Amino acid sequence: MNPLHNRAFQYFLSMRVFITFAFLIQYVVAGWEIYSITKDPFSLGLIGLAEAIPAISIALYAGHLADISNKRDLLIGALVGMLLSSLGLTVFTSAFMREINSDHTTVMLMYLFIFTTGLARGFYGPTATAIIAQIVIPRKKSFPLKHTLDAIDEEEMRDGESAKIHSTTLVKASTTNSTVWQMSAIIGPALGGFLYGWIGMTGSMIAVLACIILGIAMLSQVPSTPPQPSQGEPILERLKAGIRFVFDNKIILNALSLDMFSVLFGGAVALLPVFANDILKCGPQGLGILRAMPSLGAVITISYISWKKIPGKVGTTLLWAVAGFGVTIILFGLSKNFYLSLFLLFLNGAFDSVSVVIRANIIQLLTPDNMRGRVSAVNTMFIGSSNELGAFESGLAARLLGTVPSVVFGGTITLCIVGFTSLRAKALKAFEY
Repeated sequence: MNPLHNRAFQYFLSMRVFITFAFLIQYVVAGWEIYSITKDPFSLGLIGLAEAIPAISIALYAGHLADISNKRDLLIGALVGMLLSSLGLTVFTSAFMREINSDHTTVMLMYLFIFTTGLARGFYGPTATAIIAQIVIPRKKSFPLKHTLDAIDEEEMRDGESAKIHSTTLVKASTTNSTVWQMSAIIGPALGGFLYGWIGMTGSMIAVLACIILGIAMLSQVPSTPPQPSQGEPILERLKAGIRFVFDNKIILNALSLDMFSVLFGGAVALLPVFANDILKCGPQGLGILRAMPSLGAVITISYISWKKIPGKVGTTLLWAVAGFGVTIILFGLSKNFYLSLFLLFLNGAFDSVSVVIRANIIQLLTPDNMRGRVSAVNTMFIGSSNELGAFESGLAARLLGTVPSVVFGGTITLCIVGFTSLRAKALKAFEY
């Protein structure tokens, strides 16, 4: 079954487009605005920290709610929280408020509303991942892969062909979701840079508000379904069960750990305003293009993956992809040519997209329905927040080592992590689907 024929999934993907636009436009313009005020790369790292702290703090509870609540309504609530946070950012960065407040106060207020955005995203991330299976497979239970067939009851075991169909549908839906996100991530940053250069911070933030409102409108068209019962388990026990499931499943744990540490040390995106302003000297429009290039590489790669299945053992492919990610980060850090930097970011996104697709499919296929929210929450803590913590690490390393040495250092650490994982993660290396 092609999930794209599912009307509810179409509305969900439309929501993803608008919300991705909103987040990335806001990310670009807020980063440029803060750096233009402070001229300090560490201030860019603090953006990541301001968003990571609430996202990590609330993720497990958000995953618990996603498992026992109406996922559509919970997701709408998270988007309303984003809307209010972006509204505050719009108001307090306006020309009127800038005349009242000092630059220091403006930056502090921007961090405050980035913090509340992170809080909303802490609910958005796990719920948006958990709802996919509910939309494309309207059933009580999902079908894990052959690695977890012992978890399927006897009735479902007798229906092996149906299990295969549902697994294939989940893979297609997960890959399509990643593709749509990456396609949106091409346009979003470039649009953010263009809007900032054309209509300034306030105009750009009004566009962000419009995108969030459209996203809420699209999500409201997704049918609401009853929540799954919690069976009276205490909240703490349910949270522990979600963590325990991830740590007991070596394939999921190794995939998450590999991606987490590579993103934590190998991400250079947070420092792109520094590269655009001080090294490549390409302005906010150039920043938007630089920010979009990884997603362009990712879209082309994911489109190929969707058309032609990843060959061989996907676990081994994951290791090679993360290694390529690390190499391109090192070369990008050393580049002083705008066009070479664009090409390296393109390759970086291509390698990263392979790991994103493999990890997303592993999680969708090896997680039972009644734990999707909590496992997605752990994924958010490992991967989603590692982007923000990686931004903080990049900003701190740039202050201590300098911008270029910090990026080269991060890429080198990524390669070391791949080597270590390759020696230890035998189950991941052997995994295929």
